[in-house]
Amino acid sequence: MTQRKTPTKMVPAPSHGIIPERDLNVSPVLEARHLGIEFGGLHAVEDFNLIIGKTEIAGLIGPNGAGKTTVFNLLTKVYQPTMGTILLNGHDTAGMNTVQANRLGIARTFQNIRLFGNMSVEDNVRIGLHNQIRYGMFSGIFRLPGYWQGEKRQHERAMELLSLFDMQDLASHQAGSLPYGAQRRLEIVRALATHPSLLLLDEPAAGMNPHETEELMENIIKIRDQFGIAILLIEHDMNLVMGICEGICVLNYGKVIAKGTAAEIQQNPVVIEAYLGKRKEG
Repeated sequence: MTQRKTPTKMVPAPSHGIIPERDLNVSPVLEARHLGIEFGGLHAVEDFNLIIGKTEIAGLIGPNGAGKTTVFNLLTKVYQPTMGTILLNGHDTAGMNTVQANRLGIARTFQNIRLFGNMSVEDNVRIGLHNQIRYGMFSGIFRLPGYWQGEKRQHERAMELLSLFDMQDLASHQAGSLPYGAQRRLEIVRALATHPSLLLLDEPAAGMNPHETEELMENIIKIRDQFGIAILLIEHDMNLVMGICEGICVLNYGKVIAKGTAAEIQQNPVVIEAYLGKRKEG
């Protein structure tokens, strides 16, 4: 497994976690405290604690069925936790729905791509811009100048976001006709259109070849740097995880079994036993 040549210095955070040193003097984008959920008496996630710095690229890894996507569903309010607290940019998200959580600054992609396949690439991105529409219903119905100005701004913003992945020339194409890797990138662009401060990526490299994965790694870092946001990703490609993630949380059977830097996780015997593979004896 490859690892970045100059690892980020991770330092203790006030709320018993580790974050990049550069984020130490700003409030964390996410704090999950003793988070849990039960389904029919079964603890799908239990006592989950995580802190993510303002511009951190973090990883959530673990075996299939460990509860990783359930954590994403809790953070984005698809599920309401039965215990614990989620603070997003310092705000308690208790009682919020998915739309309210998104407006507060959290966006995600899905393990199974969820694009509007019959709509154009640009229109998929414009859907992500819905919470930034500034003209009113009256202006929209009667096509007043405010409507056209808003449409122009949305078009320009959509093209700007698509250009991040060199997809601006595909704006008029039907989203469902794109190759798999391009659909993955479009889903990320649509999530970015909602103007998040925390972007959750659920297995973004799934189905990608090595070249596409390498390109994805570069784009994730570019997104973090250009937008100044935090990114939390679920991923089974350990080269990607160890290559770009600064803090890594390992989940197994709904419980956190380890947290640390890439180097620490790779050397952790509990993680090796549960997920990365047993050491060879000899």
